[in-house]
Amino acid sequence: MADSLKGKCAVITGSTSGIGLGMARALAAQGVHVMINGFGDAAAIEDVRAGIEKEFGVKARYNGADISKPDQVEALIKATNSELGSIDILINNAGIQFTSAVDAFPLDKWDAIISTNLSSAFYGIKYALPFMRAKKWGRIISTASVHGLVASPQKAAYVAAKHGIIGLTKVVGLETAGSGITCNAICPGWVLTPLVQKQIDAIAAENKISVEAAKEKLVAEKQPSKQFVTPEELGAYLVFLCSDAATQITGSAMTMDGGWTAQ
Repeated sequence: MADSLKGKCAVITGSTSGIGLGMARALAAQGVHVMINGFGDAAAIEDVRAGIEKEFGVKARYNGADISKPDQVEALIKATNSELGSIDILINNAGIQFTSAVDAFPLDKWDAIISTNLSSAFYGIKYALPFMRAKKWGRIISTASVHGLVASPQKAAYVAAKHGIIGLTKVVGLETAGSGITCNAICPGWVLTPLVQKQIDAIAAENKISVEAAKEKLVAEKQPSKQFVTPEELGAYLVFLCSDAATQITGSAMTMDGGWTAQ
């Protein structure tokens, strides 16, 4: 897989921490030049960027585009092509969350989640595809969720957006079939990220239990394995889907959920 990806260029949205950073590191480890994107402390982001370059010997750049805005996504794609030399791999990973019952769901939160979690992927694909078509090779992978396949209460916008990601993936998979370009979605269950750690800490405080007990409580509700998926595991899955071994996998929603959707 290393030989087939070395020298390729990727843009990964929402990659300054968590799942996206794990994906960026996994690609960089295969010799892929990476454009990271996301929000956060400028000094911390620079440490991440420089660290990737030093550890893996690839070009790593940063672009702070707001991916909910189509003009900024277009600029991000063009910057990736000009600064790294091409755009071979697009990873639509950025996402936000808000929970509320449907009849109390704030309209601004609905709009923000749909634009960040779903419309941004459409923008990225729209602007990256011409570059990929010109080279007759490309990999488009979106981080969906088990919530693209099943639902949970209080998550109307998130579930709607993730179901939309899978629908978009199927359409693009059909439109690019046989072209050398593939389009897939990865559907993780619970992943231990800084965002999820905050939920664990809140559960521990609310129930007056240890952090470890709170972890078990959270993951056991949905995930039969009772183990979190890690960003490193998702990164390895991503590398496979980008490789030549996955040429005939397209338009698919691939789970990594510890058995969640098998129930």
